[in-house]
Amino acid sequence: MNALRTGCNSKFIKNTISKQFSFNHPALEKDLFGLHFKNPIGLGAGFDKNALYLRELETLGFGFVEIGTVTPKAQAGNDKPRLFRLPKDKALINRMGFNNEGLSAIRERLEKWNANQQSTINNQPLIVGGNIGKNKITPNEDAWKDYETCFNGLFDCVDYFVVNVSSPNTPGLRELQEKDALTKIMSHLQTINHGKQKPKPLLLKIAPDLTKEQLDDIVALSFETKLDGLVATNTTINRTGLQTSNEKLEAIGAGGLSGKPAKKRSTEVVNYLHEQTGGKVPIIASGGIFTGEDATEKINTGASLVQVWTGFIYEGPAIVKHICKQLAK
Repeated sequence: MNALRTGCNSKFIKNTISKQFSFNHPALEKDLFGLHFKNPIGLGAGFDKNALYLRELETLGFGFVEIGTVTPKAQAGNDKPRLFRLPKDKALINRMGFNNEGLSAIRERLEKWNANQQSTINNQPLIVGGNIGKNKITPNEDAWKDYETCFNGLFDCVDYFVVNVSSPNTPGLRELQEKDALTKIMSHLQTINHGKQKPKPLLLKIAPDLTKEQLDDIVALSFETKLDGLVATNTTINRTGLQTSNEKLEAIGAGGLSGKPAKKRSTEVVNYLHEQTGGKVPIIASGGIFTGEDATEKINTGASLVQVWTGFIYEGPAIVKHICKQLAK
């Protein structure tokens, strides 16, 4: 990314790189949440945690990028090593722990980005989502305050919000997916949101490890709090069926698994949510998307948009172009 950053300092080189890695087609354009996406392929949260690489990611053709997870205060995250490759499974295990520079620094960077949006490629601005979370030291009963702080702090800087209560790498965070705790957070944010002159789309990111009953609670919550959408799914704590040896897995330890092994369950969750909501709650699908066929599968089971992350690591900078070409067919 640093090499790409150097190239993007020149407008000519930036446009040259963009032509190499981008694929634009009218059939790929999508209007959703009151926003216009040049294509349905996004980069999931956790890659550009601090909004450092938006220009470079735009050049690589992404239709949208989710920054964060952003917490009110800067935090270092979990001890290193905390990111591991599982090449046999085309997977990653991470236990990053919401490492980020904090709300103030990220907001300042986004303000500069927005001020320079006249440099957008093909006059189509990159959609930027803000993924927000709580600090590790914040007790769960006060988590709603952290989400409120991030929501207000980033409101004028991002195009949509995703509430992250589903990372397995912050102790106790997934407990916030229980209906009562989640209702408190989402209802409070929506009250603030609808008090604004122009509310922002508000989405919820969920884990793939939820039971049917918990997914039903998410569906009910989506309607009760009038969510604009769901992101399905985050990383999994499941290790079933991996080709990587148990010895290596034990040496790695805890963390969220992403990549090809997450694909099947993610698709099942997308399909279930789509059916149970009657298609009335848009879904951004994430989990095991490496190819155009993977993206098509997610869209055919109910997703409106898709996000890559681990696929980007394994497939490289041309992943968006390859997926878009397949979808355009």
